[in-house]
Amino acid sequence: MSSLQAIKQRFGIVGRSIFLEHALNTAIRVAGTDLTVLISGESGVGKEVFSKVIHQISPRKHNQLIAINCGAIPEGTINSELFGHEKGSFTGATSDRKGYFEFADKGTIFLDEISEMPLDTQAYLLRVLENGEYVKVGSSVVQKTDVRVIAATNVDLLEKVKNGKFREDLYYRLNTIPIKIPSLKERKEDINILFRKFAIDFADKYKTEIIRLDESALLLIENYSWPGNIRELKNVVEQLSILSDKPQISADQLKIIIPNISHRNLPSISVRDQNESGGFQEREILYKLLFEMKSDLNDLKSLVFELIQTNNLEFPKVNNYGNNKNALPEKFTEFRSNQNYKRPEFEEIDEELEGNNNPIVIENSNIKKFQDSEVVEENLSLDEMQKEWINKALKKHNGRRKDAADELGISERTLYRKIKEYDIIQ
Repeated sequence: MSSLQAIKQRFGIVGRSIFLEHALNTAIRVAGTDLTVLISGESGVGKEVFSKVIHQISPRKHNQLIAINCGAIPEGTINSELFGHEKGSFTGATSDRKGYFEFADKGTIFLDEISEMPLDTQAYLLRVLENGEYVKVGSSVVQKTDVRVIAATNVDLLEKVKNGKFREDLYYRLNTIPIKIPSLKERKEDINILFRKFAIDFADKYKTEIIRLDESALLLIENYSWPGNIRELKNVVEQLSILSDKPQISADQLKIIIPNISHRNLPSISVRDQNESGGFQEREILYKLLFEMKSDLNDLKSLVFELIQTNNLEFPKVNNYGNNKNALPEKFTEFRSNQNYKRPEFEEIDEELEGNNNPIVIENSNIKKFQDSEVVEENLSLDEMQKEWINKALKKHNGRRKDAADELGISERTLYRKIKEYDIIQ
């Protein structure tokens, strides 16, 4: 059994997504060091589990791992909670108190929701990260601690830095080793696996039958956005395990538990997508394809006009224009002036066709100027159009994804996801 699979089983991590495995491999490789790690990802993706993985396979595993939610501690007491305080340092401080950094000496501290940490506390934390020193509230004595810090955030910290709500120096100090945990909508292949795992767990817990999804219900859960990620999915499975009378779960039952599960917001673009390199993603690709098709159509029109003019042919009377000469494009009217002209090689054929009012373009086998044409049915599938455009961009930039993403107006991460989704071979 591989090390990766062993870690998955040990910590109950379920899934085979390449994004998930990449994040887990990074955590395994960095665990043996004392480097600071910044774990990012949406709420409910399992950031705390990754902190446990890093701690439990590190040399610090025999010492404490303390998890702290920075957003749950009031701003006025967070310094005292983290670094401790001296007796009488503030109202209510009736005795000395050790802080988490003192308790976790030689161990690991997991700072969840690090973006909610006040600016003055960030300055204290930066000092700890740089030289392992801190000062208790109400004290002037510098104390030392040997603690590894793992931080986590569900927001864009760099955006907080730009808005002056997070220290830039602390951001780069925390971001020594970044780990991005994918959201559930980015690992659709794992949704059904997780559903079955939770269904077995709850069937055992509540002594009920193991629920399962029919085809329509499976399609719904795989295409739902899961804003609450794994936490939301687990809650849904638990509700269905308790409330369902039958083990077979239908789409209608899912809609009762999640009323907006079949809701789609197309073609609107999410705020998150708009923030990624300013790209409009699928809609932008579609617009570019439509402009390309328009250009091809104009080229085709020009070719037809040139063929008609070169062969001195009469343009057919199309119903859309009727007999209104002024309604025709300017180039069409020019062809009428030469309609009595006959090329010598066509005289005999024209006599045979006399009385036929329909204009015919005749190709003389002796003066063949063009290759045989082939009618190709155009594929109007949006997915195929996107795939073709991505292939063109990658080919144009010799497989350089960053340049291809810039060309398409999307982020490199979105391009990577599309390459995987469409199984594009580079």
